[in-house]
Amino acid sequence: MFGACQAGITALTERLGQPDQAGLVYAAMGVTSEVAGLCMAAVPARVGLTTRRRAATAAACALSLPLLWTDALPALYATVTVLGVAYAPHLITVFGLTERVVPPARLAEAMALATSALVGGQTLAVAVTGRLAESYGPAAAFGAASLAAALACLIAPAARPESYTGRAVEESDRL
Repeated sequence: MFGACQAGITALTERLGQPDQAGLVYAAMGVTSEVAGLCMAAVPARVGLTTRRRAATAAACALSLPLLWTDALPALYATVTVLGVAYAPHLITVFGLTERVVPPARLAEAMALATSALVGGQTLAVAVTGRLAESYGPAAAFGAASLAAALACLIAPAARPESYTGRAVEESDRL
């Protein structure tokens, strides 16, 4: 979703004749993402990581949909600024789950793999959705972002990660 949004933002700002705005638009999303990430510290421990991941995934899905109809710079700023609220909580939660599902001796390796997968996935998404945006317009890239979010949202309720000790992560969250 991250890469597809980036491709859509770049394509739309270019189509609007303001390609220099792409970085600023993406930064606006980053600012709200950062604030939301910092606010995650205030979420009570009783709200487990699996619940947090499901909520963040659902938020990303719902908040990405307005991108499909965004066709002006002010609307793009507004839409991605709100969408940014879902990004950091999702990433923080996924890395938190990673920490709980691997043995401590494998934590550095698992985090490196998760980080590499994130960067590699974003790279691949930008390449593929950039081509979509070139051929079909920014809405195609944004559609791919929303589709990725929808798929993640559909998978989230079924995914029940277990810690390396064999207990469900929700149980081990409270230890």
